[in-house]
Parts: sequence; C-alpha cells; structure tokens
Amino acid sequence: MGLNVSLIQMDIAFGNPKANYDHVEKLFNKLTETKPDVVVLPELWTTGYDLTRLDEIADDNGTESIQFISKLASHYRTNIIGGSIAKHANQKFTNTLIVANQQGELVKEYSKAHLFRLMNEEKHLVEGNETGTFELAGHKSAGVICYDIRFPEWIRTHILDGAKILYVVAEWPKSRIDHWRALLISRAIENQCFVVACNRVGSDPNNVFGGHSIVIGPWGEIIAEASEEEVILEAEIDIDQVDEVRNTIPIFKDRRPDIYNISL
Repeated sequence: MGLNVSLIQMDIAFGNPKANYDHVEKLFNKLTETKPDVVVLPELWTTGYDLTRLDEIADDNGTESIQFISKLASHYRTNIIGGSIAKHANQKFTNTLIVANQQGELVKEYSKAHLFRLMNEEKHLVEGNETGTFELAGHKSAGVICYDIRFPEWIRTHILDGAKILYVVAEWPKSRIDHWRALLISRAIENQCFVVACNRVGSDPNNVFGGHSIVIGPWGEIIAEASEEEVILEAEIDIDQVDEVRNTIPIFKDRRPDIYNISL
C-alpha cells in the first residue's frame, strides 16, 4: 500500500510566530500538484529555539497552532504531522508535536520526552511522559522529536506498540548532521520500520541547522534525502514492505525481554 509523504524542510524566523505561519501557508500552496497523503513540518516551527521569550511567544494551550494546522489539513485534504510547537498550559511550557487528519481533526499531541541540555531545554521546558503512537492514513504510526532518537529503547517502545512508520521532527544542528543520518538509519534497521524525518535549515543566533530531511525504508535504504536548502522533499513508501522485512528477519520473535534490564 503506497503512501505519499511530503517533508517541508524550511527555515524558521526566530521568535516570530506570525512570520512562520505565513511562510508555512505559502509553502503549502506549492503542494497543490503533488497532493500528498501526509505532510510533515519540523520541530518548533512557530518560534524556533527562542526559549527565553516563551512567556511572550508560546501558544496558549496550543490553540492557535492546532487551529492553523487543522485548517490546512481540511483545506488540502491531507494528513499533517504538524511539527512541534512551544505550548503553554498549566503554567508550564512543553515542546509538543501535533497531528491532524485530513478532516482537520486533532489526532495526537505528544510532548518531547527527552529534553536537550545543549540547547537549554531543561531550563525552560517540562518533559512529556506519554508515548507518541497514533493511527494516521490507516496506519499505526509514531511521532518523536529530535533528541528522542538518541534513545533506542524509547523508539522501540513505540514499535512494540504496533507502529510501522516513525515520524521525526527536528531542529538538528549542522555540526552533528552525521549523527542525524546514522541514528535514523539505525532506528529504521533495528525496528524494521519506515523513518520519515523532517529537519529545518537556516540559522538562529546560536546555531546553524543541517537539513538533510530523509525518508528511510525498513531495510535501512535511503528512499529520499534533501540537502541543506529549503525544499519540499517528496517520497512514496510501501507500507507492506514492513511486514515483508519482519517476516524475512523475525527479530521481534527472537527478542528475549526476560534477560533485558533496561533500567540500567
């Protein structure tokens, strides 16, 4: 079963939600000919990493961002992995992924479980405690955020819950882009799943971001990969391939959780 995905590898205006909403809307206008089944945005696309001003620019309860993504989804009749946003709720800030189906209905919110100290996330955000699994376009899927991919046990948790597609949204720095590629390929191979990973490009006052949004198959093969420029990366994935790979090398049948001590 084929699924067309479009990854919006975009630059992000630092601390300027209005400019970013406008930019995303213009980029969506370029999707009219491709008619993708799923569109993916990067991490913190509304604000960038302007964490010191979250009290001014974070989205209260995620309301504006959810309404914006839902409107785009229903207008273009496409499912959207709405990247992640800086959300303000219960007097706390979270880095929260949002997912809407093609009817514009909110399917999932997932708050980043692993906060990245090198970008001071732990000083401004609170971590999430729920998994990122959901069903979209008829397929069990999972969504995680950037630093999460460095924790293979967290990714495996989602795969054991039935996910066949792992969506990753990120603001991954150019200086460690080799890690980005290696980690994502590893997560695809070890979990025998598709990985659809959208990174940003451009820079902010403290970082240069590396792009290289990528779509990877369950054998670890690269289906499509972007460079370091703003672009819409398109790919088609065949979900049936997941079962074929898992039947060929049945790693999930050969697991021995009785001897694994993941608390170490």
